[in-house]
Amino acid sequence: MPAASRSDVTALLHAWTTGDEAARDRLWTIVFPELDRLARAYMRRERPDHTLQTGALVNEAYVRLVDWKKAHWRNRAHFFGMCARIMRQILVDHARAQGYQKRGGAQRVESLDETATVSPARSQQLVALDDALQRLATISRRKSDVVELRFFGGLTVEETAEALGVSRVTVIRDWNFTRAWLLAEMSGKNPR
Repeated sequence: MPAASRSDVTALLHAWTTGDEAARDRLWTIVFPELDRLARAYMRRERPDHTLQTGALVNEAYVRLVDWKKAHWRNRAHFFGMCARIMRQILVDHARAQGYQKRGGAQRVESLDETATVSPARSQQLVALDDALQRLATISRRKSDVVELRFFGGLTVEETAEALGVSRVTVIRDWNFTRAWLLAEMSGKNPR
């Protein structure tokens, strides 16, 4: 997204927060391509016969976003991070509705980076990863947010630092810790 559009997005988010419906509509036309890219990235991680389509994922995320009457968007990174969280939750809800096991049973343990690649148990892994992220959030909300923004939201280290109000070094440290923690958690090696 060009730098001019980035500042436009932040200004429109602030206007929308104050109740400007026209700002919301202008915002949507600017952010739609980025949300579509984000949704396509999510859908590439899903099984090929997934019943949810990219357009439906974007539209459902939009419906959930406009229902938030008291959202206070700090900036563009905060907005896209929340969009990523909403899309992940839509996919997790869809996977659970399809009757997948909560912990994935015979799933193969993978690193966080490998989870993004094609595998036959993607929906089970998404549910297991969501469960692990929820457990991590009880320990450290910030570390959970780093995964949310970096892995699911596709934000850079710098954008993640901006969204969370921390340094770049903190994001890198949290990202490295969290990848190892999630691998241990999903393989059952973390003490409870």
